[in-house]
Amino acid sequence: MTYRPELHLAPEAGVLEAPAGVLLDGSTWHLFYQYRPAVNEPTRWGHSYAEDTPFDWLECDDVLAPAGGEIGLRAGAVAQVDANVNLYYTSITSTSSSIRLAKYADYHDTHGVSDDPLTVDPLVMRHGEVISQAEGFSRFRSPCVVPDWETADRDDHAGWLMLALSGSTENPTPVLLRSPDGDSWTFEGALTFNGDTGFATSTEDYPPVVSPRIIRLRDEVDGEVYDILFFTIEAESREIAGYLVGTLHGTQFDVVTGFRRLDFGHDFTRPRNTNVTEGTAHEGEGYTEACILGLLNGRGRADDPSAHHSWHAEGWANALSLPRHLTLQGGVLYQTPPRGLPDAVSESDRARLWTGMLEVPEGSGVTVTLLDGEGQAAATITHAGSQLQIDRSPSRAFEHTYADDAPATAPLADGDEDSLTIVIDGSALEVYADSGLVTMASRMYIEGGCSGFSVETSGEAAVLNSFERAGSRLG
Repeated sequence: MTYRPELHLAPEAGVLEAPAGVLLDGSTWHLFYQYRPAVNEPTRWGHSYAEDTPFDWLECDDVLAPAGGEIGLRAGAVAQVDANVNLYYTSITSTSSSIRLAKYADYHDTHGVSDDPLTVDPLVMRHGEVISQAEGFSRFRSPCVVPDWETADRDDHAGWLMLALSGSTENPTPVLLRSPDGDSWTFEGALTFNGDTGFATSTEDYPPVVSPRIIRLRDEVDGEVYDILFFTIEAESREIAGYLVGTLHGTQFDVVTGFRRLDFGHDFTRPRNTNVTEGTAHEGEGYTEACILGLLNGRGRADDPSAHHSWHAEGWANALSLPRHLTLQGGVLYQTPPRGLPDAVSESDRARLWTGMLEVPEGSGVTVTLLDGEGQAAATITHAGSQLQIDRSPSRAFEHTYADDAPATAPLADGDEDSLTIVIDGSALEVYADSGLVTMASRMYIEGGCSGFSVETSGEAAVLNSFERAGSRLG
């Protein structure tokens, strides 16, 4: 198979629609995701895990499937509460949606997958409704649950915080709930903004948004701790993931940095934060770092999974990004690849990675061309000093499928270190530039797989040093 990634999670069969929740338990990653076993079947929750590093994903039995009048289950959040993992999911019926709770006992005892791919893990027990209506609000969905930080130290936190959506698809409203124990929840009201959000003409005027998420990070420049809000905007025929930086007080978010895009590629959306189990040592202690991953499909509701090359050739559609490590520097997020990626690429069969330290004066450029199985150009990544670009139009897969898929571009800041990291893994392309200041992710369908990289410079640009890794079958 040439389209299926090895290091990115993709479904064995069916359509992956969104990450649902991520939990780091010691050195084991648990990844829950919303998917359809087939294009026309209802959505449910799958579960995979990876030990030590988040590259070698093993499939488990599904954890949730529609029941009792439900026509689908959509994404939510996972969090360890006492001895269980709580699964907060969106229940969809023909008339409405609500947020519900299930509990996963002995979640750390992963035991593979049953012969029947639609088997639901018997260790998952439903525990009822969290919220369906409150104070004039209804159609609750897309919950994000994190430890509450009313106290200064989240490691000794006081209860839980839930950020969710309510209202119509055309006019959604972010809302907040709080809980002392993760089971019983109190509705606190609509999220309001104080300051310029950067994506609305007023604090009452939101664009259509999905997948709200919240984390907390310490800024490496001023040493202060800030809250980071993630939203995915449903623009016409495309979704745009971005974030705001500020502080949450009750239901009011005081904006410090307005909306900035999280990824500038064609296909990164619906980012999910990572929660950790009690006692898990992790790099983000003290709010120094966080970890997210997203869906590699930016077309949103306009997408037709049955038109994907991977669907026709291999019976699956969509993959998730690699986990990304986040730091906050001067009100701006920096994203870097997961630790151990070069070794994981070397241990794979077909993945490839190129990393270079560059010097790119204005008016110059470094272009890295991805070559297909016949040595022809499939895509180009160009670092032009003040701009980064992915052009996948050379690939024959995109000649007619997406007529509106122009090259994706991103602005780069003056004075930042010029660098470029490119990883191509089956149909998943991810690019990190200038120490993680800019990331770009795009789906790629390369005839015969990627056979290598060709690097060219223009003007006064130079590649100061570089290295390349390739899977064992590629040499």
